[in-house]
Amino acid sequence: MKLVILDRDGTINEDSDEFIKSPEEWQPLPGALEAIARLNHAGWHVAVASNQSGLGRGLFDLSALNAMHAKMHKMLAAVGGRIDAVFFCPHTPDDRCSCRKPLPGLFEQIGERFGVELRGVPAVGDALRDLEAAAAAGCEPHLVLTGKGAAWRGQALPAHAPAGTRVHADLGAFADHLVARPVAPR
Repeated sequence: MKLVILDRDGTINEDSDEFIKSPEEWQPLPGALEAIARLNHAGWHVAVASNQSGLGRGLFDLSALNAMHAKMHKMLAAVGGRIDAVFFCPHTPDDRCSCRKPLPGLFEQIGERFGVELRGVPAVGDALRDLEAAAAAGCEPHLVLTGKGAAWRGQALPAHAPAGTRVHADLGAFADHLVARPVAPR
């Protein structure tokens, strides 16, 4: 199975320091939905791994999160794309759970759900914690320079970034990279 794991806020949709709290606030980044559709059409299954501490902070509830994801799925379907599964951590940093990125718990849940070994599975995010969680799970880390990743435009990644991290302008550039490369046997 060809599987890719994506972060949500800052990778697929606009991010906000005030949190994305409603379907109205959930706005896709330019070209991101089309990039997911290109991945799907090339045979890739797409899962999302997203910290959603706004739930634990009481900023929005599960019905609001579900409505955001319903909007995302509907907009994706309109461009011929799909996300196969959305995994999220509802905890705050103080909860010390194993599913909050930079820990690998969400990735491990995805591996279990899909029945795949995560070694070498491409994982994309806009923050170092996304890359750290991906690397801890054995995934291949990819940084997009959107959302929080925009701070790294024109700069070298810090020394503590996971080894082998690949950098892309946005999700569209990542999709082009992934679709163009030959698939290695696993």
